[in-house]
Amino acid sequence: MAGQFAAYQNEIYLQGLAGNRPPFTTDPEALEASARERLGPGPFWYVAGAAGAGATARANREAFDRWRIVPRMLTDATDRHLGVSVLGTEMPAPVLLAPLGVQSILHPEGELATARAAAELGVPFVLSTAASHTIEDVAEASGDGARWFQLYWPNDPDVCASILDRARTAGYRVLVVTLDTWTLAWRPHDLDQSYLPFLRGIGTAIPFSDPAFRAGLASAPEEDLPMAILRWVQLFTGTDKSWDRLAFLREHWDGPIVLKGIQHADDARKAVDAGVQGIVVSNHGGRQVDGAVGSLDVLPEIADAVGERIEVLFDSGIRTGADIVKALALGAKAVLVGRPFAYGLAHGGQAGVRHVLRGLLADFDLTLGLSGHRSPAELSREVLRPR
Repeated sequence: MAGQFAAYQNEIYLQGLAGNRPPFTTDPEALEASARERLGPGPFWYVAGAAGAGATARANREAFDRWRIVPRMLTDATDRHLGVSVLGTEMPAPVLLAPLGVQSILHPEGELATARAAAELGVPFVLSTAASHTIEDVAEASGDGARWFQLYWPNDPDVCASILDRARTAGYRVLVVTLDTWTLAWRPHDLDQSYLPFLRGIGTAIPFSDPAFRAGLASAPEEDLPMAILRWVQLFTGTDKSWDRLAFLREHWDGPIVLKGIQHADDARKAVDAGVQGIVVSNHGGRQVDGAVGSLDVLPEIADAVGERIEVLFDSGIRTGADIVKALALGAKAVLVGRPFAYGLAHGGQAGVRHVLRGLLADFDLTLGLSGHRSPAELSREVLRPR
């Protein structure tokens, strides 16, 4: 479809004839600065901050700058088709909303607003275990929208099985298991504010509403919040898992399983051997290991190792349409975007998320066409050159 998403550009310019401008910036760098002005330091840095000195977050962005797109001319790229199919999910473009917790610290409607915006555009939404709203309420907000579920793997098998059953029953079709956040990294911005939302009972809606979790409490969370939070801490932090434990998830989830947090080709091969269907090459946006490799730097070797056997997805640092082109050209089937939509949520709830997503998709649509390509399938490493 010609200009399926690029039409947002024309819409903005035409609105300008009536004196109307976009509700907030379309510049991804300015967007973060604008969000900082709107949010308190606790919520802002919980989203924007990184581990340690922030070296890994910087490495993510620097990795994109090491690759440059080489445009081709006269390729008949007027009509473009951006759609892809990933693990049985049809997508209008190779973009998903990354799992991002505690969204109510950005806007009162939190994940409900995000799910509605994603459904409007047909973009799959990945719900975090650390959500501010329940699995069922977000599913209702999502309506017919495609939705996946991200698991922070609890230490209690009964709670884990119960959460997975709820997600499957509510129509979440793919399970994304985050491997790199079994305990929190040293995050100076959060520490300086003494700010961890979960200890205030924010971002705990899913376990607090879970029957297996509640069965382990003497009193309901509504009656004794401190004890519920203590149980949450015991169940969701401090214990690393092992590869043989994946058998439990396969037993309790009958759909595709994706492992998020892969940064090494050998771990990607182990994921294949474990029988999962996909991986996300990710370092959690630089929030877990300071001084680590940029995710885009390891994407090509991981795609070479396993890309013909499982789906390789990517996140950590996606900000622009050019970023999406580069990630796809280096071997990703689709990308997950996180902080940008979070800043959109902070600016305007559902409408804010929609504006950011429409802008990112328009940028990708235009960059794809102007670089001489008609679909994501045409992107390969031949599209890029090292800086």
